[in-house]
Parts: sequence; structure tokens; C-alpha cells
Amino acid sequence: MAVASKKIPAPEFIKPVRALLSVSDKTGLVPLARSLAERGIELVSTGGTARTLGDAGLAVRDVSDLTNFPEIMDGRVKTLHPGVHGGLLAIRDDKDHMQAMEAHQIGPIDIAIINLYPFETVAAANSDYPTTVENIDIGGPAMIRAAAKNHAYVTIITDSADYDSVIAQLNSNDGSLPYAFRQSMAAKAYARTAAYDAAISNWFAGALKLEQPTHRAIAGTLKDVMRYGENPHQTAGFYVTGDTRPGVASATQHQGKALSYNNINDTDAAFELVGEFAPNKAAACAIIKHANPCGVATAANLSEAYRKALACDSVSAFGGIVALNQTLDAEAAQEIVKIFTEVIIAPDVTAEAKAIVAAKKNLRLLTTGGLPDPRAGGIAAKTVSGGILVQSRDNGMIDDIELKTVTERAATPEELRDLIFAFRVAKHVKSNAIVYARDGATVGIGAGQMSRIDSSRIAARKALDAAQALGLTQPLTQGSVVASDAFFPFADGLVSAIEAGATAVIQPGGSMRDDEVIKAANEAGIAMVLTGMRHFRH
Repeated sequence: MAVASKKIPAPEFIKPVRALLSVSDKTGLVPLARSLAERGIELVSTGGTARTLGDAGLAVRDVSDLTNFPEIMDGRVKTLHPGVHGGLLAIRDDKDHMQAMEAHQIGPIDIAIINLYPFETVAAANSDYPTTVENIDIGGPAMIRAAAKNHAYVTIITDSADYDSVIAQLNSNDGSLPYAFRQSMAAKAYARTAAYDAAISNWFAGALKLEQPTHRAIAGTLKDVMRYGENPHQTAGFYVTGDTRPGVASATQHQGKALSYNNINDTDAAFELVGEFAPNKAAACAIIKHANPCGVATAANLSEAYRKALACDSVSAFGGIVALNQTLDAEAAQEIVKIFTEVIIAPDVTAEAKAIVAAKKNLRLLTTGGLPDPRAGGIAAKTVSGGILVQSRDNGMIDDIELKTVTERAATPEELRDLIFAFRVAKHVKSNAIVYARDGATVGIGAGQMSRIDSSRIAARKALDAAQALGLTQPLTQGSVVASDAFFPFADGLVSAIEAGATAVIQPGGSMRDDEVIKAANEAGIAMVLTGMRHFRH
């Protein structure tokens, strides 16, 4: 049953006389508190916050003076008391509320400066279960929600980035805080506690291995406001979740224009792809356009890997994203800047390479400090009308699969290396995905088609175009291997790949017509390997 409102209008301005400060992150705390004290605002605080203020020479009253009750249970109970919550929730223009305050000697609290125990940081550090639980804040969220609810009279500040705004508002309004500001801070406060609770609930789901919890909360903190979304008529923002996985969200941008919505999406796709290739085994390069790879290669060094990747589809690579699995060096940088590129992302960059890229002022250069672990767990989410689809991240690895040869001819060692490479790439190509590869490089990619045979034909046609661009008479698919992200429902898709020159194929298998597909492979004398694992990507 809804609670009826007394419909008392909120005052336009509130001149604060008392502030409650209780923070874990003490960034900017002392300058703010000093500014409040200089305006005659009484400071009330708790535990470590009170000690910080006292050490700075500020007069501060302990919260136990309001509650007439000591802090107990190692600080678990200190602000959960009517002396605090009455001061935060009282409607100042309600006679009954004011009489209750007077009867119980409760003083008003006009500003609440509160941030929370660092649960997200502790959880991200994979701390043990008891330590993580102990960093779940109880009193802080309760005070934040109380102050935010009563924003008609109370200003709640949960972010140190807003401290300067508090001072500016007090300076501009003769020591008062306006209603619009109190409203905006209340909205931000509820978003903060929602994100905090989301982090806790998701941590519990992971710790208890709850694959589909009854309620799923997903939250993030605004990092950047985009100029627009996928298209200019769409608005967009980039929110970070606090996940420490190396990638575009945690990367350092060294130069170039701000990343767009599409840049971020494509850069993430590119870096997740090169994360499949261990840097201590080979250099790897992925060139991405519209979230699909147009060229991927491994080689002895990055410059060679880039040239091999570019050869797959040099036309589509124009204006693309380049992802590398090793430190960007000068030789590779010189190759990459020869054509227009939107973003380069790598674990690190040498000073020489950084200087080379700097000549292209609009080229974004990102470093991440590491590679994403392709085996790591996590969730992937997508909105649909009226709901959210949530699934576990596709962390299936071909290295963990027992491959099964089902044809009369087995793949040669060279073919098998290329089959494994092609299947790694196919995992990151939009379905239906067909990937031709040879000598550790893609030579034709078909992506996102409604029929698998169309993907096969498109990949072969692009390989022919690439060969012509290189002055070759034969398509690059001649003598290649081919990977499919899912089974061939009919033999026609495989026949198309055979006609393009493929000598071996890797696919999950599992079709009703597997026997027909295997028969076609045997008749052509090609090798077929089954993975038993599908990699649809929509």
C-alpha cells in the first residue's frame, strides 16, 4: 500500500547549520570541511573521518553525541540510530515532526557527506569471503537513502567530484543550497546505492555460483558522454563496471580524438580477439571494422603480423581498429600509420612507436597494461524490449577441446595449426561465420550472413579481390583451410569452400546431415576436424 504524502512544498533554499561527514574515501574531505566550518556549519563525524578532521585542526563533534550511544561491534553499529536518521528524515515544515525532534532531542542534519566502504575494490581484488563481506557497508547506504529521500531539506553528497559544486552553490546563494541542486544530488545518490547493491548481489551470485539469480542488477559509473551513439540522432554514454579485465574500459588513451560509441565497441571486439593469442608464443594482430575482423594474423613480430592481416582485406581495413597482443614497437607503428586507422590498442608502447603515432594527431592510441584472459568468466548482457538477456561470457577455448578427425584423411600438422588458428578467429566473427586461413593468417572472412553458404561465397570472393590487389593470379584461399563457427546444415557450404581451394575444414559438427557433409569432404579428399563446441556471435 502506498504511503500518502502530506504535500508540503519544498523550500527553494536551505541554509545549512549542521553537516554529517562519514567517508571511506577521504579525497578532498578536509578542504570541503574547512569551507563548511568557515560558514559556521557544525561538523559531525564518525570514526576515522572524525580523526582526519581533528588532525586538520577542525572542531568536530562525534556522532555519539547525537545518539548518546557509543560506537559498538567494531564500528558495525554507529549511525543506525534515531538521533541520526531522525535528523536526516524530519520534514522541517511538519509540526508533528518538529515536536518529535524536540521531544527526543534530535537535531536536524542539513548536509550529509557520505561515501561507502570500498566493496567494489575489495571484491575486484579477489579478497577472501569474510573480508569481502566485512566491506559491505550498512550504515552508509541507510544514511544516503534517508538524506536523499528528504532532499526537500537535506543535501546528500556521495561523490568527492561534487565537493567543489557544493562550495560554488553556497558562494552563489548567500550560504544556501537550492532545491534543484538538492534534487540532482539525491538522484545521483540513489544511483550510487543502486550500483553498490548491484555489485554486492553480483559478487554473491559469483561466490555462490548462482548462474541465474532471481534478480539481476547491472550497474556502471559514467566515464564519458559520447557525442552520439551508433548514429548521430542517438544519445550515448560510456559506463564502466569496475571490472579489472584489461581492455578499452580501463585503457590509457595517449593521444587522438575522444573515442566514439562505435570506436569503443569495435576496439573491444578487436582486443578480445587478440587476447586469444598468447604473446609469448607469437605476435598477433587483428584489424576490425564494424565489430568484425577484416584481417587477423600471427607472425614472428608485430610488423609482419600486421602486413599479413592487412593483406586479407586492405580495402576494409581503411578506417579500422588495429589490436596487438604485444608492445607496439617502432617498426609496427611505421607500418600501421601508412593508412588511415581510427584506433590502435596494445598492452604497451615503446617511446619510439609513440613518437611515430604522434604524427597522426587524430589517431587514438590506447594501452592496457595487459591482455584479457580468454578463459575468464563474467557475463554478457543485451537489452531487448521489456527485458535483459544475460549469459556467461563465451570463454570456450579450442585449446581445451579434444578434436576429432571424422574423414578418411587426417589434417597435416601445418593444416592443423591453421585450423586451430582459424577457429580462434571464427569465435569473434558475427554469425554465420566462415574463416579461411593459411600460414597463420586469415585469407578470407565471411560474416553475419543469413545463410552459411553465402558467408562461404563472400569470404571466397573477398579472398579473390585481395589476391588481385596483390597482383596474384590465384585466390588467397587456394591451399587454405576453413573454419565454421557452427555446423554445416547442408553440404553446399562446404562444397563452396572446397571450390575456393580449401584443403581442410574445422567445424563443431552436430548437424542432422553430418554424414552428408563428411561424405562430401571424403569425396574431395579434404580433412575434417570436429570441435563439438559452437561459437555463435550475434
